[in-house]
Amino acid sequence: MRPIWKGSINFGLVNIPVTLYPATKREELRFHQLRASDLSPINYKRVAEADGKEVPWEKIVKGYEYEKGKYVVLKPEDFLRVDVEATQSVTIQSFVNIAEVDPLLFYKPYFMEPQKGADRAYVLLRDALVAAKKIGIAKVVIKTRQHLAALKPQDEGLMLELMRFPEEMVEVSEFRTPRESKLGKKELDMAKTLIASMTEKWKPEEYTDEYRDELKEVIKQKVKTGGKSLPPVKGRQKPTNVIDLLSVLQESVNSARGPKSKTKAKAPRRAAVRSARKAS
Repeated sequence: MRPIWKGSINFGLVNIPVTLYPATKREELRFHQLRASDLSPINYKRVAEADGKEVPWEKIVKGYEYEKGKYVVLKPEDFLRVDVEATQSVTIQSFVNIAEVDPLLFYKPYFMEPQKGADRAYVLLRDALVAAKKIGIAKVVIKTRQHLAALKPQDEGLMLELMRFPEEMVEVSEFRTPRESKLGKKELDMAKTLIASMTEKWKPEEYTDEYRDELKEVIKQKVKTGGKSLPPVKGRQKPTNVIDLLSVLQESVNSARGPKSKTKAKAPRRAAVRSARKAS
């Protein structure tokens, strides 16, 4: 795997050379827009809204709409005025209790690998964070953009997880909260029983992107059949509004106490793929 960044962790007078690697990957299924009659790819042109004429790249500028229909143009030198110095360092500004940080602020993790000669200092920082039960809050510049980030111990290593700035979060007050509803003791006990019966040890390998896997199977079948239509999928029952909460909870508890139903739950979603395999 290719590193995306090389630099160092800095806090106080400590400097630890590290290399940054992506900690996540996702294979997206990319689709092209085609003309239905001959499957010719659709291209897009950059046209001006005023007259519909195509505009070449060299005639395009960046503008900020400060009022409806009114723009101010920013030139390359304007962006340089606020360009953040691209230092190759993760500068820890403070250490905090992870429980105090809203989990929604974290969004993109990276592995931090110690460079040659940095193992001892790397391990010292990792173990100190574990012992103190803290994380480091830092700022880092990656690809000319400044990010807020957290330095966290993870298994035998350290992770750098990019964070959203607090002003990027939408206030919870903008969403409707549930109306006060007095719950009966029997309902609450039943819900707790259901949670207890469905509680198991966390096994991340058991959770996969079924939609993506099944869509890949559909694509394989379409390629195999030369693009012909596959057998229709049976209609799925739409959920209805729950009226008798207690009876639904009881039914759920009974189901959870029985044999594991994970494979049964997946069966309806795989119907189309199985039908396609039979047809081929």
